[in-house]
Amino acid sequence: MSERSHHGEGLHGAIERWDGLGVVSRYDAATDAWIFIALHDNTLGPMAGGTRMKRYPSPADGLTDAMRLAAGMTRKWAAIDLGCGGGKAVLALGRDLKAQEREGLLLRYGRLVEALSGTFGTGPDLGTTMQDMLLLAKETRYIHGIDPETGAYVDSGPYTARGVLAAIHGCLEHRFGEPSSAGKRVLIEGVGGVGEPLARLLAAEGAELILADLEADRAASVAMQLRENHAAKVTLFEGSPSAVVEQPCDVYAPCAVGGTLNETTIARLACAIVAGSANNQLAEPQDADRLAARGILYAPDYIANGAGAITFGMLGRGERDGEKIAARIDAISQTLAEIFAEAADQGISTAAASDRRVERVLAQARQAKEKAV
Repeated sequence: MSERSHHGEGLHGAIERWDGLGVVSRYDAATDAWIFIALHDNTLGPMAGGTRMKRYPSPADGLTDAMRLAAGMTRKWAAIDLGCGGGKAVLALGRDLKAQEREGLLLRYGRLVEALSGTFGTGPDLGTTMQDMLLLAKETRYIHGIDPETGAYVDSGPYTARGVLAAIHGCLEHRFGEPSSAGKRVLIEGVGGVGEPLARLLAAEGAELILADLEADRAASVAMQLRENHAAKVTLFEGSPSAVVEQPCDVYAPCAVGGTLNETTIARLACAIVAGSANNQLAEPQDADRLAARGILYAPDYIANGAGAITFGMLGRGERDGEKIAARIDAISQTLAEIFAEAADQGISTAAASDRRVERVLAQARQAKEKAV
């Protein structure tokens, strides 16, 4: 069996197991890359989600990631109820690309998005940047976060960080009876586009920070700035990446890749709360129950990291009042309070309570559509 036919079987099997509306796929011969746009659910409106670009062991792995992330976007949009459905794009690379090759791939992908005529809209994700979105905007109108007045791209990172801070406040209130992070030890894993502004917000509140990042120089630079600008107490995690979860802290904030919480790592956690911006933090649904069994309070990731979607959704509707956007973001803490209360009342995990909330929103929207027919 050839490598290409093996990959083809993998793609076929992945689609067979999926419950989404469909997948738009394209093989980009010039770069030996696959473009996957996973369209999960349009109950609430046109489907939207970020564009991820990275190398995968096989195209099927890239497709599976796209479908998993698209389902997560359905939950995120339903949780914040902003009239969008779940979708996600993955540009699955088989090799590293030169700058010109990468630009060509993005432009061809942009034309594919435009051909969908608004069925799918996108923004940045792992492996893509604001500059990439501006490049895509040359080929498609369906880019979220571009200011129609200036043509500039709005950086979602600080907004997402504010939302994670609100989630941490909600968790601290529930666990310790006080929302302030002052004096609490917060471990931030990943100090990039969200982790860095989150660290600044926490430092300003007086939190004690532990920074962990695969790029040690970046973490060290952020730590130095926080000490200088906020007189913050900041330490760098210097152990192996696999040992991050063992660091004692009040709050573990995963802000890098997903899937860091699994049966093995949950048993080693030394925190009271998990609240971060990474997508799909749980390796499998049962991990939510494992966290609950250990008495660790979990802020479901698509709630904690929903502020970027909130911001782009409100901007897309013409909202320009920064205070209104901020108030909607800060309400994440109240959303979590309701989720935590339902979880406690029903004796279920916080993830299960959040999923139930999503299903209620989707069910109501489906019923409304049926009545309108």
